[in-house]
Amino acid sequence: MKGKIPQVPAELDLVVEDADSGFCGAIVACDKEAVTLEDRFGKRRLFPLAPAAFLLEGKTVTLVRPAAQAQKGTLRSASGSIAVEGLRARVARESRIYVEGVHDAALVEKIWGHDLRVEGVVVEYLEGVDDLPAIVEEFEPGPGRRLGVLVDHLVAGSKESRIAAQVTSPHVLVVGHPFVDIWQAVKPSVLRIPAWPVVPRGVPWKEGVIAALGWRMEPADAWRRILGSVSTFADLEPELLGRVEELIDFVTNPGESD
Repeated sequence: MKGKIPQVPAELDLVVEDADSGFCGAIVACDKEAVTLEDRFGKRRLFPLAPAAFLLEGKTVTLVRPAAQAQKGTLRSASGSIAVEGLRARVARESRIYVEGVHDAALVEKIWGHDLRVEGVVVEYLEGVDDLPAIVEEFEPGPGRRLGVLVDHLVAGSKESRIAAQVTSPHVLVVGHPFVDIWQAVKPSVLRIPAWPVVPRGVPWKEGVIAALGWRMEPADAWRRILGSVSTFADLEPELLGRVEELIDFVTNPGESD
């Protein structure tokens, strides 16, 4: 009948928008009463399966629970990208991504490792950014040889921001997150803690966190516990997710400046 709102099965990975709130995301779960959407930042919200409650490609639809025999959704990597089955790593590009330390590198590899191998991007760690200008100069960035750098605690007025400002090459992108340490980029809920502790000035941050949480372990063991709790991009804070995606895009998609 003309004007009838179409019914669409709520298949996994179908991207829809809630008509009332404007929240847009991929379907990650559905039961007989509601559907869960996850946006590109990993935020999830539950919406009832009400008539004419969603937009699909701009058109009003009614989502319905899919048939029990529906196929599984698209296989996704930990970063949320479509996984490439039978992947053979691409020959490494000359472009690189540098991160501050071994923990940063391990977290990036765990979540974005699949994407990086698809693109042929190597991640290396610096053990700090104090010598960043000299490191960039030694790298010799240029057309087809881009460098992306992820910096911890890159906030206005910080030592890190002053160092980053010294790098001016159009073939280098320095971005950062606001966290004191990459540990804080993991959502507290993933570790079943209410929040990351505030460590008093003058106290080594990692040791201060461990003491405040009552963990009886060394920093290396604490990091293994933290990293082991992370499985997908949804376990990380958006402030890190956006910056890493930005770096991957920069080193794999040369712009007009190249």
